[in-house]
Amino acid sequence: MGTWLFFAVIIAAVVYLIAVYNRLISLRNRFKNAFAQIDVQLQRRHDLIPNLVETAKAYLDHERETLTRVTGARNQAEAARRDAAAQPDDGAAMDRLGRAESLLSGGLSRLLAVSENYPELKANQTMAELMEELSSTENRIGFARQAFNDAVMHYNTYREQFPNNAVSGLFGPFKEARLLEIENPEARQAVNVTF
Repeated sequence: MGTWLFFAVIIAAVVYLIAVYNRLISLRNRFKNAFAQIDVQLQRRHDLIPNLVETAKAYLDHERETLTRVTGARNQAEAARRDAAAQPDDGAAMDRLGRAESLLSGGLSRLLAVSENYPELKANQTMAELMEELSSTENRIGFARQAFNDAVMHYNTYREQFPNNAVSGLFGPFKEARLLEIENPEARQAVNVTF
């Protein structure tokens, strides 16, 4: 009888370890999938920006510096997006992406502010359509970022709870995942598009 009880406890412990391990894998895959959704929207945003800059170039001859900054920020954000997409569980990559997206949001805000001074640009149909697409994409990015951060929080909470933390440390590289945060307070403000 004692032998059966011993084996039952061992089997229960093994089943528990397997369940915790599988749950950790599931949660890690969920936050990686959530980042993939952000990645899609960021790619869409980054693809819109060159068209926006090209459309604005014809009207903003005196604002080349603003256009150059937006283009440079877009290129940095695209590189950071690729790095983060390759390793969504790398905290440093998430930090770089957050900083790059903050810089890009600031550049876009400046571009929008400058474009207010050019009525012909505001009246341009292509510019209006691009701005509408950008505004829609910004909303999608916000929702995707919220879903990602929720998935990361759920993963981290489960990973850190006892005795799950022992399993995560024992059986795998279940590192802490980082939230995708925007550092620039101005970038936290919604992009105001008025035409």
